[in-house]
Amino acid sequence: MPVEIKKDVYYAGSAHWDRKLFDELIPLPDGTSYNAYIIKGSEKTALIDAVDPVKEDELIENLKKAGVKKIDYIVSQHAEQDHSGGIPRVLKEYPEAKVATNEKCRNMLKDLLMIPDEKFITVADREKITLGNRTLEFILTPWVHWPETMSTYLAEDKVLFSCDFFGSHFATSDILNDEGVYEKAKRYYAEIMSPFRSNVRANIEKIKGLKIEMIAPSHGIIYKNPEKILGLYHEWSSENVKNEVILAYVSMHDSVKKMAAYLKDALIERGINVAFYNLTAADIGQLAMKLVDAASLVLGAPTVLAGIHPAAAYTAYLVNALRPKTKFISLVSSYGWGERASEAVKGMLTNFKGEMLAPVISKGHPKENEFRELDRLADDIAKKHREIGVLK
Repeated sequence: MPVEIKKDVYYAGSAHWDRKLFDELIPLPDGTSYNAYIIKGSEKTALIDAVDPVKEDELIENLKKAGVKKIDYIVSQHAEQDHSGGIPRVLKEYPEAKVATNEKCRNMLKDLLMIPDEKFITVADREKITLGNRTLEFILTPWVHWPETMSTYLAEDKVLFSCDFFGSHFATSDILNDEGVYEKAKRYYAEIMSPFRSNVRANIEKIKGLKIEMIAPSHGIIYKNPEKILGLYHEWSSENVKNEVILAYVSMHDSVKKMAAYLKDALIERGINVAFYNLTAADIGQLAMKLVDAASLVLGAPTVLAGIHPAAAYTAYLVNALRPKTKFISLVSSYGWGERASEAVKGMLTNFKGEMLAPVISKGHPKENEFRELDRLADDIAKKHREIGVLK
């Protein structure tokens, strides 16, 4: 059902309640939504984004229920198909419409959706289009999270249609209720935005001068009071870290498990908060959220087949891809006949710019010396946390 969010401005998107994976990669414990918006001006009508193709029938139905007889502009803010996939169907239903987007997005849409060149209107940064009594201003916001992404500002109503910026993967029938959504927004930030935190900061500065009363992203709920999500994005995208260690382990024969449990207690005794994960059962999205703030990461993993256990390898790959602001990383490991885990971890963390602390590695079951080394590692982490001012 369409929802009027301002006079003659409607949410016309669709909730995808039972989608479990995004891009066949990101778990969706709460489903997701594909947000599209109709703006009716006194002279012209614009559609902002056009949902995932699996939900295009719902989009067309919502447009009809909202009384849309004609669409002049389909504003495409992002070429990825969960935003743009319904554009060909909308053009079929409303053949007079033109796709308004920036040059990079136009070229991507031509490749991805085979939209002919004559259907486009190309807009530049800060360019405006009038709908009569309403004005759309286009603001290029690259790398949140693709190079062509942009936002659209509805000046008269002070609404920022922010694309993936400030989004959340969350299916709901109450699109204007932001209660309890901020953890979902953090998960979304962690999994999608965090590798681009410097770009996030730059784009927050870019929209700083706008008078914003509502933020309407392309996934999740609409923020009627945008100050909170803006403040959280400032915090998440900063280089500040917290006095917390992520201790994520996988263990085949309990040696690494015993080492991880001992280190957990040693860190807590030293006044350090610990997020403790068994990687065989962990929600990787929760771990990604912790990476937004944690000062340190310790990976627990045995050597397997002259390499690192696959569960730990996936975590190391994720850490490298997300490029967190984590300052310190170390390893606890065990091996039977040959130690290769430490070499594998270093080789996988090519994007990590912090400090690698000396690992603790046991041949077989951990012995007295390894437990002393775990205390040494706990001391090292506590010292480092004090040096950067997160542990008093």
